Amino acid sequence: ATWIVSPKQWYQRRVRGEAKRRRVEWELMDQKAREEAEKSGKNYDIVKNLNASAQELEFYSRKAKKKNPDPGFADFAQSHFRQYERITGQIRVNNEAYESQRQKMGDAFYPGAGDIITTGQVSTSALDKMAADVERQISKRAKFSRRRTYVDDADISYINERNKKFNEKCERFYGQYTEEIKQNLERGTAL
Repeated sequence: ATWIVSPKQWYQRRVRGEAKRRRVEWELMDQKAREEAEKSGKNYDIVKNLNASAQELEFYSRKAKKKNPDPGFADFAQSHFRQYERITGQIRVNNEAYESQRQKMGDAFYPGAGDIITTGQVSTSALDKMAADVERQISKRAKFSRRRTYVDDADISYINERNKKFNEKCERFYGQYTEEIKQNLERGTAL
């Protein structure tokens, strides 16, 4: 099947492709400059900012604040989507390997409707990178825990942790009804 592309669509795809290529080139140059600054023992952010004007820096700082506000936690689906966006944003494409594979495979690089797609061999460095990322996620998840405040002056009305949780639930749901009875028991005037 052949797809008909209008001149407008062709132009938009071409512009997007060029913008993506320029972005990838800029990222590669930025990465090389970062490595050079690291080799010379300098802080790359300071070196980069020395070459920019104050107006540019102010503009980019305002743009960065606007671009990445922390929306907080809304629901698990949104949380997973944010994690997906963060992880896919960290992926860097190896253009040389991509082009060499495309040249080697020829027309088979672009599969048709009836073709079976196989992933081929996965490099050990990619597996190590994935394993390190999963371990980092696990360690981050293990560190994250909301500290509950412990009140020393609170009445102890429990015999173990499970009973404490049960009593807290009972107090939450029935506390307003049993408040007068508790006060009478404390005063010693209960019937």
